[in-house]
Amino acid sequence: QVQLVESGGGLVQAGGSLRLSCAASGSIFVLNAGGWYRQGPGKERELVARIGSIGITYYADSVKGRFTISRDNAKTTMYLKMNSLKPEDTAMYYCAGANYDYGHYDYWGQGTQVTVSS
Repeated sequence: QVQLVESGGGLVQAGGSLRLSCAASGSIFVLNAGGWYRQGPGKERELVARIGSIGITYYADSVKGRFTISRDNAKTTMYLKMNSLKPEDTAMYYCAGANYDYGHYDYWGQGTQVTVSS
């Protein structure tokens, strides 16, 4: 059974940093393509960052220059380093994975809460 498990969320002051992790299990290549999404209070889920099978990355404009997505060489763990956090970054963060770069994700984690206080 494929599982994605996020960790690393928490409460941080504005300007602080957090690193989220997403650990995959149950199958290989679950994170061959991966992404981080977030859903804030009263908002729709949005893509924050993604990384493709050969390492090409994409960032939402709202996090560009502050967040960095990465992945270990074995593609079993994906990370999201978040710097210069702002209160508007407060959200539940979800990781997602896919076996291929086909533009959607087959696997989703349960989420980890990030709260940024002003």
